[in-house]
Amino acid sequence: MKKISLLAVPALALITPAMAMPPPLPPVEGKDAATLQAEMTERRVNSDVITATYLDRIRNIDDHGPQLNAVIATFPDATSQAHTLDLERQAGRLRGPLHGIPILLKDNIEAKGPIATTAGSLALKDNVTNRDAPLVARLREAGAVILGKTNLSEWANIRSNNSTSGWSAIGGLTKNPHALDRNTCGSSAGSGAATAASLAPIAIGTETDGSITCPAGVNGIVGFKPTVGLVSRTHIVPISHSQDTAGPMALTVRDAALVMSVIAGTDPADPATAEADARKTDYAAELSVAALKGKRIGVLRDRIGDRADIATLFDAALKQMAQLGATVVEIADSRKGLEELGAAEFEILLTELKADMATYLASLPANDGPKTLADLIAFNKANPAELQWFDQSLFELAETKGGLDSPAYLEAKAKAARLAGPEGIDRLLATHKLDLLVGVTNGPAWASDLVNGDHYTGPSASQLPAVAGYPHLTVPMGTVAGLPIGVSFIGGKWTDAEVLAAGYAYEQASRKRVAPTYRVGVAP
Repeated sequence: MKKISLLAVPALALITPAMAMPPPLPPVEGKDAATLQAEMTERRVNSDVITATYLDRIRNIDDHGPQLNAVIATFPDATSQAHTLDLERQAGRLRGPLHGIPILLKDNIEAKGPIATTAGSLALKDNVTNRDAPLVARLREAGAVILGKTNLSEWANIRSNNSTSGWSAIGGLTKNPHALDRNTCGSSAGSGAATAASLAPIAIGTETDGSITCPAGVNGIVGFKPTVGLVSRTHIVPISHSQDTAGPMALTVRDAALVMSVIAGTDPADPATAEADARKTDYAAELSVAALKGKRIGVLRDRIGDRADIATLFDAALKQMAQLGATVVEIADSRKGLEELGAAEFEILLTELKADMATYLASLPANDGPKTLADLIAFNKANPAELQWFDQSLFELAETKGGLDSPAYLEAKAKAARLAGPEGIDRLLATHKLDLLVGVTNGPAWASDLVNGDHYTGPSASQLPAVAGYPHLTVPMGTVAGLPIGVSFIGGKWTDAEVLAAGYAYEQASRKRVAPTYRVGVAP
C-alpha cells in the first residue's frame, strides 16, 4: 500500500476530525509482578496496557537499541490473552496474584500457539507442537499472560565444552544489560537478561547444573532452582531426568515464590513429581523478614574463589544475615571426599542426554524431524550455521554412551547420588547442625567471545544442589565494577519454602539489586 504524503493533502486536517492520541504507555521498568498486580487492583492500569508496554520494550530494547537478543519470539495472541483476563477481572473473577501478569518462557519449554520450541537449534526451527508443558498450563490457569520465548545457550549448553553461553543458532548471542559486551551465563541466558531489562517481570528458566542460578546471578536478579521433582518436566527439551528442573527468574524473591506456588505439583507423566502435591505449599505465605532469626547457616568458604572484592561483598552479606539473627558457621572443607563427583555427574549427563533426547524427539507430533541424538549430530554436520562458532564434541561423546542399564551409568548414578546428597549437603547440614548453606553464586560476567568461547573462572555454588536435586536460590549481593554478584542459599531436599524465606529475609534487609545501564564496558 502506497504511503500518503501529508504535504500532498494540506487540507486534510480541515476535513478530517482530529484523531485522539493514544495515552502514553505506563512505566514498567524495575517493577515486580506484585507491584503491577497492585496497580491493576487499584484500576490504575490493566493487563492489556501492561502487556503492550512490555511488547514495546521488547521492540525498543531487544530488537533495536541495545539489541539484547534476549527474546526469540512473542506470541501473537499476547494482547488478546491480556484482554480476556481484563474482562474476567471486571466481572469479578480474579485467578490469583499472577492474574494478568506477562511471563516469558525459555525456548526449551513448549507452549500452545504458532511459535516453535527450538532449544535454540535450527534442527527444531519448525517444532510447533501446540502443546502446553504442564507448568505452562498451570501458569495459564493462574491467569498469567504467556508473552513469548527467550533465547538460551543452544541445547541448554550441552553441545560443546567450547561454547559461548547465551548463543544459539536461532537467537544469536544474548547480551548482558549491565554491560553489553559481557556474557549472560547460561543456559537460561535470555530469561536472565530479559527479566533484568524488564522485558517481562518474570521469566521461566531451566537448570541441569547452574543454568538458572548463574544467569540470574550474572544479570543481577533472583533465580530459584527448586527440588527436582517439585515441578513437572513434561514437554521440556531435556538433558537429564536426574537433574533437570524448571524454575522462576524474577526481580524479587516474592515473585519467585508466587510462581512456585503455581507451577509446583504432581504430573502423572513425570514420575519424579509423585510427591510434589504433598510437598508443595503457599511459598509466598511462608516468606518472613524474620526467617533468618535463630537459623544456623553454613558458609561454603572454600567455594568463593580468591577475589578480594567478591570476598568483601560476601562478608558484608554474612554480617547482614548475622544482624538478622542468624548464627554464621564457617565451613572450610565442604569439598572433602567429593573428588569423584564431577566425573560421575558427567557420565550421568551424557548417558541421560542420549536416552532422554530420543524419548523427547519421539514424542513430537511431527514425524518428519530428527528422532535421535545421532540425527541431531548429522543435522549439525550438514548445516554450517550450527557449527560456525563451536563444535558438537559433547553430543558426539554422548552418542558413544550405553543405555540407562549400562554398568558405567548405574555406577555413576549411585555414586553421584551418594556424594552430593548423604555425603555432601546432608553431611554438611548434620555435622555442623545447620539449617542451610550459603555461598557465592557467580563471579563477574566475562567478556563474550564467540571465537574462543567462555572463560568463566569465578566461584560457583551450583554443583552440589544440582546433582543432589536440592533447592538453590540466588539473590543479588552487590556488584564488582558494575557487574552483579549473587549470594546462594541452599537447603536439603524439599526445604524449598525455608530456602526462599531465608533469601527473602536477606533481600528485604539488603536491597542490593541494581538497574541495568546498557553500557559497553565495565564501570570505572
